[in-house]
Amino acid sequence: MGALRSAGIPLEPLEQTFSSGPGVVFIDERTPELDAALATLSNHGRVRVLAVLPERSALSDADAWALLGAGVADVLEFDPNTTQTDEIVARLERWSAVDRLIESPLVRDNLLGSSPAWTQLLREIVEVAYFSDAPVLILGESGTGKELIARLIHSLDPRPGKRDLVVLDCTTVHPELAGSEFFGHERGAFTGAVGSRDGAFALANEGTLFLDEIGDLSLPLQAQLLRAIQEKSFKRVGGNVWQRSSFRLVCATHRRLDDAVEQGEFRADLFYRLGGVLCRVPPLRERPEDVILLFRHFVAEFAGLKTAPELDLAVERVLLGRRYQGNVRELQQLARRTTCRHVGEGNVSVGDLPDDVRPAAAPERLLDDSFDAAVRRALTLGIGLKEISRQAADAAIRVAVSEATGNLQEAARQLGVTDRALQMRRASGWGIKEPATSPEPRH
Repeated sequence: MGALRSAGIPLEPLEQTFSSGPGVVFIDERTPELDAALATLSNHGRVRVLAVLPERSALSDADAWALLGAGVADVLEFDPNTTQTDEIVARLERWSAVDRLIESPLVRDNLLGSSPAWTQLLREIVEVAYFSDAPVLILGESGTGKELIARLIHSLDPRPGKRDLVVLDCTTVHPELAGSEFFGHERGAFTGAVGSRDGAFALANEGTLFLDEIGDLSLPLQAQLLRAIQEKSFKRVGGNVWQRSSFRLVCATHRRLDDAVEQGEFRADLFYRLGGVLCRVPPLRERPEDVILLFRHFVAEFAGLKTAPELDLAVERVLLGRRYQGNVRELQQLARRTTCRHVGEGNVSVGDLPDDVRPAAAPERLLDDSFDAAVRRALTLGIGLKEISRQAADAAIRVAVSEATGNLQEAARQLGVTDRALQMRRASGWGIKEPATSPEPRH
């Protein structure tokens, strides 16, 4: 304890939270009460807490993992005969430095959010960007902000004399021109090559190369890329001179590359070369605490307001009830459409929301006795609630599509769901079995 005081770490009684940043907790026994206290102390992982166990602790490996689950950031066994105090201090200093960067305008003005999942991602991104030169592979669904994260990594990179961020969208790389896109070409290398040209590798020298949607590259192109990344050297198409390029590599994809490797669709050696650090961007449905914050920010941005407007409770309930298959990009577009109707600096009200996202108003008496009779008959036949609900949903879809004369967009609006939901239903046959055709009569 004295060594920690000497290192400038104040010792305080256990309180509800660490208000001034990361801290250390010394424990000798894990109990349910301790787990609850740690969850409160760390604000469910938002504040980093280092748990220090006594030497040769009786706590099991399972206890250590459970402490992490309770909100602790790391667990150490303390040995007073070593300089482990320095290790504790180094961890706290690193965590404090990362948190200061997260609170900086560079991060906060570009990547909004305060949910535990988003905070954890920001810590990973900031730490790898600022304190290492490791390649980064960003995994996440479309619309989650992968390119913004790549740009942040480049901005935080502290290399002296750092040059530009070069972005190459792999979905636009044509196989026949891939060599030129990646490595450049010499004049006359192919028809139309009227002059020499630098490719992405040369342009990214001393900077950052961001390969977006790298999971869409074909296996032959993956092989070309692997060698150049390993050797950090390449030849232009039509050239004989090896050129070197030193850059930080950042890649992103919406695909599950581990599954693609197992299925033989992505090279394992390239996957491990790219994934020095793997950063998984959580979809919006895994960070619902950020929905209202993001929506208000987008409305203020589109409306040119200095202060983000408040939302009526009914609007908040609609926003929190949506699934956002398009993630933050979908929420951003919804905010843009809402801003078209919103006037002034007051609250965003229900009338500001686009018609197609409003919940359908139900009449006082939605179902008549015939529906009750159908449910009673289903229960008599031993049909459970899940199947009853499915058949009711199928019936509602059939009626809505029929009333809309096959227009899925109109049917979706009436049902209060997305067009995508009905498209998926249609792809699965609406969940309705086609009636068997009767055999032709024999003559």
